[in-house]
Amino acid sequence: MLILGIESSCDDTGVGVVEDGRWLRGNSRLSSAAMHARFGGVVPELASREHVMAIIPAMEAALDQAGVSLTDCDAFAVTQGPGLLGALLVGVTAAKALALALSRPLIGVHHLEAHLYANALVASIEYPALALVVSGGHTAIYRWEGDGRLVLLGDTQDDAAGEALDKGARILGLGYPGGPAIERLALSAGETPFRLPVARLRRPQHPYDLSFSGLKTALAGLYRQYPDQSAALAHALQEAVVASLTEKAVQALVAERLHRIYLAGGVSANQRLRTRLAERASEFGGQVYAPEPAMATDNGAMVAAAGYYHWRLGHQMGMHEGPKTPYPLGE
Repeated sequence: MLILGIESSCDDTGVGVVEDGRWLRGNSRLSSAAMHARFGGVVPELASREHVMAIIPAMEAALDQAGVSLTDCDAFAVTQGPGLLGALLVGVTAAKALALALSRPLIGVHHLEAHLYANALVASIEYPALALVVSGGHTAIYRWEGDGRLVLLGDTQDDAAGEALDKGARILGLGYPGGPAIERLALSAGETPFRLPVARLRRPQHPYDLSFSGLKTALAGLYRQYPDQSAALAHALQEAVVASLTEKAVQALVAERLHRIYLAGGVSANQRLRTRLAERASEFGGQVYAPEPAMATDNGAMVAAAGYYHWRLGHQMGMHEGPKTPYPLGE
């Protein structure tokens, strides 16, 4: 089954063509990040306008790469939420138009779940497993029981991990997006004397919750004292974020008696996170799986892959439905 997926939740316009939820046939992503960098972050109205201009070229490029036409597609999947409402509306409207015109099924996909299904483009997903979703807007830990069945174990109580990296990059005078800039600068630091606090929340009923808001305050204080130590401070910030994510994920892995961790979201492209999480998980017999770095960021292929598994469950999006934001995963 050939599914075309559309992603437009933030600043990337992505269209992907995937066969049977596993085999990538075509993928195109047009980003407006360079434009948003002038403002230090995403401007929702501008993002929406960019999606309107990019959706057709992205679609044409993905179909051309796949060597198929729209009529060859058996269904259309689209990110229904969460995200920027105006941006989501562009993708949802395009997908509805295609499904209606070609009398094909329309499948609404949750953005975070789509990120997890980017792993299916590498190898078949084995359940049950732990799922760690780490992005600019979301950071959460789930028990992944099966297709469409995710149980929330832990969530961030303030900033997402990617948001902490973005804010840290802004403090250090780096560009947007901040995550890749922090990672590049941290690589040049070597050993550093700086340490930033790793929040350990005392919440017995929610032992796997995370917090990152204190990092930017601590980083700002150090930067005022050591403005010439940007690389060392970037290294300290990255280490603090990685330590927090790794600690909570491995705790949950052991407590839930699982052996697989599926990593997903834009921050999952961070090599230090991948390496450290794999090292710690292996100490308890666990294994870490992650999508190709190029597929860790927002893209249409992950939406198409997720759409296939929801189509098998009989899930379809009605023509009366629109974008959902907020949109709790598992709703």
